[in-house]
Amino acid sequence: MIRTLGAALFLALGLAILTPAHADDGSWHTNILSYTFHVGEVNGSGPNDSQEISAYDPNWMENYGGCDGIRGSDGVCRLDSRDSSNGYFPTSMTPKQNPFYLDVPVSDPALKNRWVQIRGPGGTCFGQVEDAGPAVYHDRAYVFGTDDRRPANTIAQGGGMDVSPALNGCLGFNGRDGMVDWRFVDAPPRGPWTRIVTTSPASWPWH
Repeated sequence: MIRTLGAALFLALGLAILTPAHADDGSWHTNILSYTFHVGEVNGSGPNDSQEISAYDPNWMENYGGCDGIRGSDGVCRLDSRDSSNGYFPTSMTPKQNPFYLDVPVSDPALKNRWVQIRGPGGTCFGQVEDAGPAVYHDRAYVFGTDDRRPANTIAQGGGMDVSPALNGCLGFNGRDGMVDWRFVDAPPRGPWTRIVTTSPASWPWH
């Protein structure tokens, strides 16, 4: 019995450590600049310039199913446009994971697969956290705060989120960037974002 109680206490403490504070309180983060990124995108040679990997998966592109866009004859994975005719899904590949993915600037394995509600210019959509960024990876005051704090990111106009092409189309962005409001939610309503739900855990060695 003592061993069982000890194991239960250890598990409870472990979960408390991994669970981000305020992650479920429903606080809105308003008027946040969001960029668009996509699995397979490579913007440079730096360690944070490739979306072939993520903060939580060293084989992100492979596990996702390939380039989440259009791969040209030069081998470059480029962004494509999405519309509601097929639920904002890619037309050049078949994803194995949820195409409604995003990142926020905290790298924490407890965040992987978390659901987020996002309000954009064209409506409200839902997606799952599958990476960390943009540019900053430890901005807990913004991500988990309850005071609508501004992102710590000072690069490229201070964006506080990246969204996938599916979310770009669903939210009604005019181009690659858009202003959004967002908050964590426990579960989304049914929609195109629930056709495929990503459940794989974080798989980097330090997770």
